[in-house]
Amino acid sequence: MLLGSARHYAWERTSLEVGFSQGRLVIDAHVDAKVDTALLGAQFPLDLHIVAEPVINTQYLVRLQSTDVKVTSPDRRLLLAESLGGVFEAIGGALANRLKDFSYDLRPTLEEAYARVSAPIVLSVGDAKACVGLKVLGVLAGPTVVADGLEKDLGIVVAPEVTLPCREESSKGTLPPLSNVSTLAPGPFTVTVPLAARYDELALAMSAAFTDGKLFFSREYPKLYLEKPEIYESQGALILKLHLAGPVHGLGIDANLDGDLYLSGHPRVVDNELSIPDLEPTIETRSFLLSLKAMTSGDAIRDQARAALRLDIGERLRGVKAKLSSDLTFGSKAGCFKGDVDKIEVVGVYPHGNYLRVYVTVTARASASMPCSDTGAGP
Repeated sequence: MLLGSARHYAWERTSLEVGFSQGRLVIDAHVDAKVDTALLGAQFPLDLHIVAEPVINTQYLVRLQSTDVKVTSPDRRLLLAESLGGVFEAIGGALANRLKDFSYDLRPTLEEAYARVSAPIVLSVGDAKACVGLKVLGVLAGPTVVADGLEKDLGIVVAPEVTLPCREESSKGTLPPLSNVSTLAPGPFTVTVPLAARYDELALAMSAAFTDGKLFFSREYPKLYLEKPEIYESQGALILKLHLAGPVHGLGIDANLDGDLYLSGHPRVVDNELSIPDLEPTIETRSFLLSLKAMTSGDAIRDQARAALRLDIGERLRGVKAKLSSDLTFGSKAGCFKGDVDKIEVVGVYPHGNYLRVYVTVTARASASMPCSDTGAGP
């Protein structure tokens, strides 16, 4: 050792500059090395120039590879030691080994996000509960981007699935190994989720269009009315049952009607409104209406029933959008995860025993930032 056997040394950094060059991290630092030897204490100024490439391995550890450390000093004592024994190379080699041992574990932060993304999102469907799951199949890492800092794009490959009723998962999955890829293909994901509309809701919406619970529809028989709408399913179609009552007098007819009419059709959703545009009287009901000679109100009953039998499901769609967005939005100081629903499209309406099941396709996006940016998700 120069100046005797060293007993203690310490480093004190006085300046630090961080830059980037061709995808590599460049650090320039000035340090004062303090060395206590057997004979005396000494202080040596050192200038460090470090170049390294940051990478993330399959175990989510940030490591430095291809490190290059150069040490220089204007101190004459060190210049003499360098000429005699290569002291700069020795110091640089020691620093390079320390940099190779450096690692930063991203797994705790990503495991929290993984657990939240993997957790089922519960939606009410009639009397049951549906679970929307985003099964994580893999995590991809793109190339390191240098732009006022180090940026690493991560992509999560998910397989959306819906279970009805909710299925309890027996065990939680583990975060899959990271895969480094040359490019990431950004884009939304889609998932088809069910909604429910009960038949009594449809009947109630129809009753709201009546006057004091009655619908007067006939010009020939102005006291004839419809009331008490009931809706149920039969062989994939919806059946509308209406109670027909009131006096029929004139044109050779003198009677007080008191019976039930039946109309059938298939539900559709247009502009967030559920309706039955093909609603028609059943064969028995049509025959009954035709038996009332000179009565032309059969089409009027059909048309008014079609107009009244409408249900706005926009609130349900907004609820699905809010639910998916909120359950995919979370974060902490370490990182933020933000979900956005771009589009909801109705893809099918199917009658069931107690309710209508409406299937909607949700197109959504999710993004994450680490550390959490000012515009990131809140906790």
